[in-house]
Amino acid sequence: VGTMMPGETPPPAGPAAAAGACTNCGILQQNINAYVAALIALKQKMIDGDRLLTEYQQKCTDILYLEISALRFQVEQMLQKILPLEKCQEELGSLKAELEEKKVC
Repeated sequence: VGTMMPGETPPPAGPAAAAGACTNCGILQQNINAYVAALIALKQKMIDGDRLLTEYQQKCTDILYLEISALRFQVEQMLQKILPLEKCQEELGSLKAELEEKKVC
């Protein structure tokens, strides 16, 4: 056994020390396993979160596309209704002008 410094305690020797070290190694291994399992679970949650976010964004895009398509359709329908009304308005203006001329005469 080497020379010891003042205040230093000698390392435990014998089978009891070996058993204590094995117990500590076992506890350390359990802690490492639990830590690794927690990291794997966290990574899986991150992957799941990314997947859910991507699905949500896709749904938002789909809904937006459907709403824009519906609005375009409504605008086209309104334009189809407005065009004949504009023609009628022009014809009414012409008739009104003719009536005014006849009144003057």
